[in-house]
Parts: sequence; C-alpha cells; structure tokens
Amino acid sequence: MDIRQLSMLVEVVRQNGFSAAAETLFATQPTISKAIRQLEDEIGEVLLERSRHGVRLTPAGQIVYRRALALLGERQDMLRELEELRGLRRGELHLGLASLGSDILFAPVFARFRQLHPQIELHVLERGSEALEESLRAGEIELAASLLPVADDLQWQPVRTEPLVALLPRDHSLANAASLQLQDLAEVPFVLFEKGFLLNRHIIRACQARGFSPREVTRSGQPDFIVALVAAGLGVALLPRMIASARPRANVVMVPLDEPELDWKMVLAWRRGGYLSAAAQAWLRLVQAEHGDGR
Repeated sequence: MDIRQLSMLVEVVRQNGFSAAAETLFATQPTISKAIRQLEDEIGEVLLERSRHGVRLTPAGQIVYRRALALLGERQDMLRELEELRGLRRGELHLGLASLGSDILFAPVFARFRQLHPQIELHVLERGSEALEESLRAGEIELAASLLPVADDLQWQPVRTEPLVALLPRDHSLANAASLQLQDLAEVPFVLFEKGFLLNRHIIRACQARGFSPREVTRSGQPDFIVALVAAGLGVALLPRMIASARPRANVVMVPLDEPELDWKMVLAWRRGGYLSAAAQAWLRLVQAEHGDGR
C-alpha cells in the first residue's frame, strides 16, 4: 500500500467514478483501476462497488477511505512543516474557496497578502463547501471556506454572517411582501445550488422541518446564473443578502427572509490538531483584520 494508491482511492470516491478521477489526476482509467485492484489485493477486501450511478464504498472501503484521508492529511502536514524552515520568504499556501461570496470576501485579502508576502505562491481550489471540507481532511488545502456548523474534527475562524433573502420575479404574487418565511414558499419552485453546497443542504433541511420539501426546478453553482434564472421567472432563490445585493436586476425583487437560524455564517476552517503553516496563519490574521468578528 502506498500514498499514490490511497490518493487514487480518495479521488475515485470524491469524483464518484474512475473516468472523472482519471481526468483530475491526469492519469488513464486503466492505471487507476489497476492501483485500486492492487490495494484491494493487498488488503484482501473489496473496497469499491461499481454501478451505473457511480461507485459506493463497501464497509471495508469506508474504513480505508477514512484512514486514507487522515494519512494524506498528515503527509501534507509533514511537508508543510519542513517547508516552514524557509519561513515566509518562500513557500506555498493552498486555499479552498467556494464560488459563493469569495469574490467579495477574499479578493481584498488576496491583494494585501500578495503585497506583504510576494514570495508565497497562492493556490486556490474552488468547490462547494462540502467538497472543500473533504479536500481539507485529505491535506490538499490548509484552509477552507465553509459554513457553520462545521464538523467536530475541524477548527474555524469567523469571516462573515449574512441573513438570507428571497429573490423573486418582480411580477410574483409574493414580491411585495415585507418579509417571508419558508412556509410562504412551500408552493413556489426553487432554484437550488449544485450538490456540494452546504447552504443547499441547510435550506432543504429547514424546509423539511417545516413540513414540506422544496419543489426543485433546477440547480446551479453560479450566483449570477441563479439570479438570471429568477429573472426568467423559473422560481425563487435564497441567497445571502450581501451576494444578492451585488447582483441587482430590474425585474428581480429581494425580500428579507425571516429565518434567523438559516443565516449564512461563513468561516475559514482547518483540521483540528493539524499543522498550520506561517503562511496560513498570516492569511487568518489578514482575514481577521479585514472582517473583524465576522459580523
């Protein structure tokens, strides 16, 4: 068993298939299949079950996958700690940022970081918060933008808290409401986020807690396209106020959502007990200086 085989297993699970994993790893599908077979032969257990819907971890696969994430994370910690001997004069910082809100929250921090630490290379991985947490556990990134609540194996620093607003076509019957609750939207089609967005899960669970499942019309991971879909009359979208305010449209109305427990609470997270490089600590200090206590 080697790191390369474990990395391939993690990527196959993350991409839900061998072909997609081959693309992200710049390897051939037969190479990845062979590596997984060798891993299974060495362990003596089947790790993955294939189906037309993708792959599924067996009970043995779940154990190996969980341990693989920890091992890969520890390996990256070791490499970063060795890199730390160079201080902030050289090195890299790997960040995971979601497409939702990063342009507003982190672009000024990027500029300031580059000004202060020009020799540090910044690498950004863009995914939904759920996928970024997995990349964090695997050690692919040091810091990840995520939403509260985060898992117990992660530590976090607040970035920004924003209430959600409902975006509706201007001619919609609810467009003139002073505020809305989720129950008011039970019969309205929803434009939701793509899989991997934690906010998506929070919205669906909150609706279900109120006795209905949101009637999904389509999904997207791009805020601009989501607003355009609302403008086209497809349904309602729930966005953090800050993000919605930055994308005004003449035929879209923004109505406050009276659901405080659904507030969008953006944080920067890292592995609990994991090693944070000087570059990562410098980034956290700059975010703190830019956004204070996250309010």
